[in-house]
Amino acid sequence: MPAPSDHAPVLPATPASAPVASSFARVSLLVYTLLIVYASWYPFSGWRDIGIKPFDYLGARLPYYWTGFDVWTNVAGYAPLGLLLVLSLYPLLRPWWAVWPAALAGVLLSACMEAVQTYLPTRVPSNLDLLTNSIGVTLGALLGAACSRYFLQESRFLLLRRRWFSSEASRGLVVAGLWPLALIYPQNHLFGLGHLVPPVSAFFSDLLDTPIDLATTWLNSAQLSAEQYWLADVIVTACGLTGAALLMLLLLGRQAPRRRLVTLYLLGCIAAKSLACALFFAPQNAFVWISPSAVGGIMLGTMMIAGLTWAPPKAQRRVAALALILALVVTNAVPANPYYLSTLETWVQGKFLNFDGAAQFLSVLWPFLAIWFLLHPVHRRPG
Repeated sequence: MPAPSDHAPVLPATPASAPVASSFARVSLLVYTLLIVYASWYPFSGWRDIGIKPFDYLGARLPYYWTGFDVWTNVAGYAPLGLLLVLSLYPLLRPWWAVWPAALAGVLLSACMEAVQTYLPTRVPSNLDLLTNSIGVTLGALLGAACSRYFLQESRFLLLRRRWFSSEASRGLVVAGLWPLALIYPQNHLFGLGHLVPPVSAFFSDLLDTPIDLATTWLNSAQLSAEQYWLADVIVTACGLTGAALLMLLLLGRQAPRRRLVTLYLLGCIAAKSLACALFFAPQNAFVWISPSAVGGIMLGTMMIAGLTWAPPKAQRRVAALALILALVVTNAVPANPYYLSTLETWVQGKFLNFDGAAQFLSVLWPFLAIWFLLHPVHRRPG
């Protein structure tokens, strides 16, 4: 038997896993930045030049009138931006080294948002807002650095995410997480997101300087019967619920408690909707969204979800996309329900003007984000 060679090849040691960037943090950062831009410049109408330079507000006196609510709202609004910036800069910069670049980026973004408000008649640029926004983004960056070990490389959260969710779930988790926030804004139907007619009408009215209502120009302005409204509400509610639930189901791996997680997700969305109704209308109106048609749509959607739980992922993906497309078409094709119009009149904006703009933006954008995720080839790889 031959003796082992003295010159046997030496196998290289297995390299340690290289740091990996968080797709979830970077996609979340992009979406949150868009929300800040939309909320800061909402309602995007009446642009004018009054002869004031955009950054003159920096040298102005601090506002005489301000409230603690305004201060804490600005701090809380920019804190998530700082946190996401720190997590998104990894592994380019270690978390504690990323605090100051993240804070500087947030301050520059806030300064630009305030400067552009100089040209909007309904907005007032404020150096106090810039100061409180800067405090918020700095606190958020510090919090992100302190909590980074829970969300970045080899953290418990990341290990749980790998165990329960598919490898392509990062973008989908962002889309799924935005659904309950998109439901906050009052809808013509319970899950009737993507209502393009009102914002598009407002855009063209401002652009052409003349009132334009696409609901009466392109759509049938005649009111539907009560039975037709009821049927449309059932269809939109069932399809919206089915599409969102199947999207969440597609993100879950085989080791995850799929049914329980989807059930908790849907219950959390309903709770967010009820809390928003109580906050923006009145506490006694927390469950004002409950109607016979909404309940019928939820029951129909629940049966559809139960029947599709065991379907192949490819079929679930197609059904989810078709359901969201159908809900989108019906939402924009059916004239506004008179009850919905009266609801908008009682929708309290007040101090929530920024939040109102972001909520409306999400309510319009979400179905398109979800359909993009469901149909894009890169999201259809096996987990």
